[in-house]
Amino acid sequence: MTSYISHTTVDCANAYELSEWWKPVLGYTDLPDEPNLPGHPECAIADPETGHEVLFLEVPDAKSVKNRLHFDLRPRQGSQQEELVRLLALGAQEVADHRGIGGPGTGWVVLADPEGNEFCILRSMAEVEARSEPGA
Repeated sequence: MTSYISHTTVDCANAYELSEWWKPVLGYTDLPDEPNLPGHPECAIADPETGHEVLFLEVPDAKSVKNRLHFDLRPRQGSQQEELVRLLALGAQEVADHRGIGGPGTGWVVLADPEGNEFCILRSMAEVEARSEPGA
């Protein structure tokens, strides 16, 4: 017997505001039977294609250390740099740039959401495939 991941939970100070911030980042939407409302301590969003859910849960504790678990995001379209510019415009903060690790065109960028939760931006699959071509 095995288990499966029902949803991913993000502890936060304001569930509604953080769920609203993450919706355009991920392209997720509110759950049809559970609309997110300001002031509600639990707000969930879901990927309309896969159904994966992220639950934002208000907790009394402030974030104090680096996340032990985080999202690694890969752009669906465009490049890593284009996605970085888009997310910074949405209010993400750059924490660290590790794009030089492994040579040109590799690595990742660490960002933080409005509550300081870290996540990474990877290269798009097109960038990965271009790098793996002979002579790249």
